[in-house]
Amino acid sequence: QVQLVESGGGLVQPGESLRLSCAASGTIFSIYTMGWYRQAPGQQRELVATISSGGAPNYADSVKGRFTISRDNAKNTVYLQMNSLKPEDTAVYSCCTDITTINRVTHRYWGQGTQVTVSS
Repeated sequence: QVQLVESGGGLVQPGESLRLSCAASGTIFSIYTMGWYRQAPGQQRELVATISSGGAPNYADSVKGRFTISRDNAKNTVYLQMNSLKPEDTAVYSCCTDITTINRVTHRYWGQGTQVTVSS
């Protein structure tokens, strides 16, 4: 009864920007650290960024200074602002978070993924 729905992916040229959103909905009691991961074709999934429930961010070295993660706890939503995009940022981006539902059960949930393609 919990869903993560992502939006904001697309095709952009190198140097351009995109903003991804991931909204959690359902029988939510509490949301913990929220994160973004990405997986390029033929590669393993990698962590892009995380943000704690208190708002402390953490970034992969490859995106530091270009990407910004943020969250709106009132909307149960996490964002990923991606600037100065490079072709190597091309991947399927997925959000992930641990959620405790109103019946006090905690699970890890994943979004369906959104494609980001950076190409000239």
